[in-house]
Amino acid sequence: MNPNNENILGKNKISLLLLKFSIPAIIALVTTAIYNIVDQIFIGHSVGFLGNAATNITFPIISICTSIILLTGIGTSACFSLALGEKNIEKAKQIIENGLFLNIVLSISFTAILLLNIEKILLFFGATEQIMPYALTYTKITALGIPYFILFSAATFWIRADGSPKFAMLITLVGGIANIILDPIFIFKFDMGMAGAAWATIIGQFLSSVLAVFYLAKKFKSFKFDFSSFIFPRLRIIKHIFLLGMSQSMNQLGLMLVQVSMNNVLTYYGAKSIYGAEIPLACVGIILKINILFLYIIIGISQGAQPILGYNMGSKQYDRVMKTIKLALKYDSVVSITAFILFQTFPKEIISIFGTGSKEYFIFAEKFFRIFMFFTFANFIQIFSGNFFSAIGRGKIGLFIAITRQFLFLLPLIILLPMLFGIEGVFFSAPTADLLALSITIFFLRKEYRIIKTLEIEQKKGLNN
Repeated sequence: MNPNNENILGKNKISLLLLKFSIPAIIALVTTAIYNIVDQIFIGHSVGFLGNAATNITFPIISICTSIILLTGIGTSACFSLALGEKNIEKAKQIIENGLFLNIVLSISFTAILLLNIEKILLFFGATEQIMPYALTYTKITALGIPYFILFSAATFWIRADGSPKFAMLITLVGGIANIILDPIFIFKFDMGMAGAAWATIIGQFLSSVLAVFYLAKKFKSFKFDFSSFIFPRLRIIKHIFLLGMSQSMNQLGLMLVQVSMNNVLTYYGAKSIYGAEIPLACVGIILKINILFLYIIIGISQGAQPILGYNMGSKQYDRVMKTIKLALKYDSVVSITAFILFQTFPKEIISIFGTGSKEYFIFAEKFFRIFMFFTFANFIQIFSGNFFSAIGRGKIGLFIAITRQFLFLLPLIILLPMLFGIEGVFFSAPTADLLALSITIFFLRKEYRIIKTLEIEQKKGLNN
């Protein structure tokens, strides 16, 4: 056991710990969101709204990558933190090594499937005849960087759990800054358009993955890393990683299905409306990426809380678990309410950053911002809850919470409401799903909160006796 880790997670003040682990995670995630937004801005000003629509068509690929990242990243780090809390170093070592094995196998498998079926997949994602050339150009290149992207992104979870949140932040910052610098050079100076944005992305991902591998091989604090478990994976450990990482992973897969369904619904009903097929695709892609900027801050806070929750739950310090829950929810609420105010007050000004468009373009964007994103002020509860249940080893509940919004509510509503109200029905699908999912999430979160509170009271009674 690294004595510094034990002291930090089990003894230091919760507010300082949460800041120490959350701020680097937030900076790393926000950097990722910013370079995606910068891509969108440069593409919008060089290629036009068809380029922005193309990146929206390819966005489900990012969601699939993220689902693998969360499965192997959160699942592995949650198991790892619990093992550290139990002071079982050999088990913690095997968990990280098996997490790496799972990460590499899944990322290479997905890359191969994508490259072998690229045009069919883009058509399934909703690409129109006008958008397809841009989407193909972008995806054929970015697909080559998927293993790098999945590896370094998952590794940042493990590195934070190892007690090095600043290094985890550095990994993402290096790739993000490289991407932002190379974007205008490749897109404008070399006149490479969509291909330039794609190559800038890959180079940034490669640099980040090199740093991640360096840390795992040379700087891991809790133990000396080797490849024994990578060569001979342990199915029992992989099963546990799946269990604790599945909730957030399934949430992303649900988001991917929602995106694909929404793209096809927007194309079909948009063609029958005043907006046309391409305007809705372009607007939605931009708005969802802006929303991700705020979601990543919330996710960063939740990620920062995860090793604190996992370690203290494993070491049965229930009072510290309770304090972490309250503080993380407080910080998340401030971010969510701020995003809600911005989305409701300045929708046109925000969308204008990404280029110009017709009158219909801005009308659609404003409606989507204000209606579809209405429950932005409360969505942090579900995001935190998914991470919370994974962190304390309750993966099945986290999985159920994850599937409620995307699979049980939002996906059916995106399909059904436009049948009744046309393209306007898409706007109301999200707030309806958010309200239903929020009710279920609060029920489980309050129930678990009471269980931990009871354990805390019983533990204090035992100490007094």
